[in-house]
Order: sequence, then C-alpha cells, then structure tokens
Amino acid sequence: MERTYLATRIQRNLVPAEMTSDGLLISKIACHDELALGMLYDRYCRLVYAIALRIAGDHQIAEEVTQDVFHAIWQSAGTFQPGSSCLSWLMGIARHRAIDATRSRRFRARQRELTLLDSQSSMLDSQTDRLLICETLRDALVTLPVEQRQPLALAFYGGLTHSEIADRLGEPIGTIKSRIRLGIVKLRSLLCQMNEYNL
Repeated sequence: MERTYLATRIQRNLVPAEMTSDGLLISKIACHDELALGMLYDRYCRLVYAIALRIAGDHQIAEEVTQDVFHAIWQSAGTFQPGSSCLSWLMGIARHRAIDATRSRRFRARQRELTLLDSQSSMLDSQTDRLLICETLRDALVTLPVEQRQPLALAFYGGLTHSEIADRLGEPIGTIKSRIRLGIVKLRSLLCQMNEYNL
C-alpha cells in the first residue's frame, strides 16, 4: 500500500469529480486502487484524526489511529456493503480503533509505571518485607520535590496514566513524563541502597 502523494495528486486531476463518490472509491480500493485510497484519505483524514484525538486525547495516538484506520480500509474495503453510508462505516472504524489504542496505551503505561515495584518483588521474602518497602517508598516520596512527588503518587497510588495526570495537574504530558522518570530514578537508587544493606 505504498504511494507517493505527488504522483497521486497529479493523477487525481485526471479523474472527473462525478467519478469520485465515496461508494465508488471504496469499490476501487477493494480492487487495490491506490489512487482511490489517496482520494478517500485526503477527503476524510482530518475527520478521522479529530475523532481519534477526541477519544484518545493524545496527538501521537490520534496520528497512529488515523494511519491504522486507512490501512484497515485498504485491507477490508471488500467487506463494505454497497448502499451503506461510507462516512458512518469510516467513523465507526475510527472510533473502535481509537478506543482500542487508548486502552492498549493505558495498559502499557500502567505496566511501565509499576515496573519499579514489580522488579523488586523477588527480594520480598515475607509480608513484613513488603510493609517495610511500602513504608520506605512512602518516606522516600516525601523527600522528593513536590513536582515529582505529585505525579508519582497519582501514578502509583491513584493508578492514573500520564495523560490523566497531565490533565489533572494542568501540565504538558512531556513534563509529567520527565518528572515521573526523575522521581523513579531517585526511588530506584533508594531501593538499591536497601538491597546493599539487606533491608
């Protein structure tokens, strides 16, 4: 499914406007017509992006979803029912892909945020050790600057993703990620010291 935008734009000028209804474009895409896919993409990419952005709240996810939607259309255009609304079909695909991508990203984010604690589970021999680690982490969190402590607490104790934390604190997501990363580095250093002293 490779195409150059320049070649597509040149070729598009040779196609009369009345020959480019949504239904006709879908039927051509089903026959692997890259020009038709390019025309459909140019017609609806902004709409798909807007739907994905509204659901995911993240520009990178929205871009990925937009590409994924048109790749899905390329793969499954043959399943489109003639006479159906192409716009509704396309919006449905965009909505489902955005929801799936958001859930997947949220799951991965939570897994990454919990890696610090999970990686230490092998050294915990008893419930007492677990309580000691939790107390130590709580004490360590208090020593962190508030701008690192807040997002870490929301991630570990509140179970929020980076995007949710950024929304709650009114900060850019990149700033939140940096602060969480710095806080985790400091906490990891503390856990290494604990291992050295067999706490």
